[in-house]
Amino acid sequence: MEKKGSITVFLALILSLLLSLVATSIQSVQAAAARTQILNSMDIGLYSLFGQYDRFLLKNYDLFFLDGTQGGTDLNLAAVYDNFESYMKPILKQNSQKLKLRQGGFSGYRLATDEDGEVFYQQAVTYMKDTLGSQGVQTLVKRYKKKEQKVKQAEKDGKQAEAGNTLENYDSEMNSAAQKSQEAKEASKKEESGDFGDGTSGESFSDGEVKPQVVNPVPVIQRIRRMGLLDLVVPASKGISDQKISHGDLLSGRTLQQGMAMPQKTGKDNSGSAKVLFQQYLMEHLGNYISPSEAGLHYQLEYLLAGKKSDQENLKAVAKRLLLIREGINASCLMADAGKRAQIQALALAIASGFLIPPAAVAIEAALILCWSFAESILDLRELFHGGRVPLTKTAATWQLSLENLPNLLEGLDSQRRDAKGGMSYEDYLQVLLLSKSKAVKLTRGMDMIEVEIRSTKGKEGFRLDCCIEAAEISVDVEANRKQTFSVTRQYSYI
Repeated sequence: MEKKGSITVFLALILSLLLSLVATSIQSVQAAAARTQILNSMDIGLYSLFGQYDRFLLKNYDLFFLDGTQGGTDLNLAAVYDNFESYMKPILKQNSQKLKLRQGGFSGYRLATDEDGEVFYQQAVTYMKDTLGSQGVQTLVKRYKKKEQKVKQAEKDGKQAEAGNTLENYDSEMNSAAQKSQEAKEASKKEESGDFGDGTSGESFSDGEVKPQVVNPVPVIQRIRRMGLLDLVVPASKGISDQKISHGDLLSGRTLQQGMAMPQKTGKDNSGSAKVLFQQYLMEHLGNYISPSEAGLHYQLEYLLAGKKSDQENLKAVAKRLLLIREGINASCLMADAGKRAQIQALALAIASGFLIPPAAVAIEAALILCWSFAESILDLRELFHGGRVPLTKTAATWQLSLENLPNLLEGLDSQRRDAKGGMSYEDYLQVLLLSKSKAVKLTRGMDMIEVEIRSTKGKEGFRLDCCIEAAEISVDVEANRKQTFSVTRQYSYI
């Protein structure tokens, strides 16, 4: 009996240890199950929350952002968290676990405008990478770089031509000639009218102006140059948008909301390919004169270049730059074309001889080159604004305006211009011009235009990009079975 009793005590001791082990295992499994359920509830809550991305942003701009205003006008993190909880709590109530959410909140979040807009920038670049692929990116970069240097040099040449006092020197020479002729007339006591017949030979005077034997196109072009540029190049049938914006309403004109730091930052990407991809994103998603936007400013790409408050001002600024570029290109073409140079020299000498001032032929020649390249450039711009194409560099075959027709420029604005297949379009020029703008300028102004356009949509009047959430980190404390409290942190990001 003693032997049996000793065995029973031993078994009882082992059984108690086994029961303790089983109980501990059960508690451990129960805790693990509770923790797993909590994690699942947080994941489902976050997925459901971020599944409510702004549909308008995705449809029109291919961007994923959560509206942090939750239908209001200001960032409302409390409403966002309550939305998250509404998806989390039903999961906590499942199974036999007694889980109760004690407290929780955001421990970090990123807004579209954070890190100087890098969050927005990265989403746009990522979308373009996924769309074009690596091969498409390389092709795009090569296409831009090939034209950029030529356009830059052309604009520089155009500025130099306009700043060279060419027409001022011409006016000085002609005024001097007119004064000398007037003095000679008074000295010889000729008739005040100075009539020599049909005005094609000799000299005639009208209000003190000397008229040479040949037709001088420079005064005609000078009068045209004083006209409004947009009136000369923009199709009258299409007109110009009168849309305006207030700077105070823009993202760039106000103090922005700031997110809360998260463990992982977006990281800045200043690579050349990323910049080109972002620019291509803007080209595809913003309006311009040829393909205007339907809301906000209609000429949004022009705003990126000029930063003015109205469509008309932005279009005028872009037209001026295009005119300088085309003047530089066309002047170089004239200088390189021996035939056209001979025509210019012959006409300059004839005008100088008609005014009896042969030494002024050099100044007249320079004025003729400037006026001819200007007139040709007007035809180029008119073709661009009509949706046509213009060759980046001209040849004798693609030159449009003859020297004889230079005085009749206004009569042949549409009959003389020609579409050049394979040339550069208006939008091609916008692409090249945008390369000269910094990443910060394009990013800020691009966000301006997106925000303004979305605000024009019914129900979106209070939309703000600095209230759009791209990523969030949420921490919660959950009590499990009235014994243990779990602190869990999870995060989600669209990128």
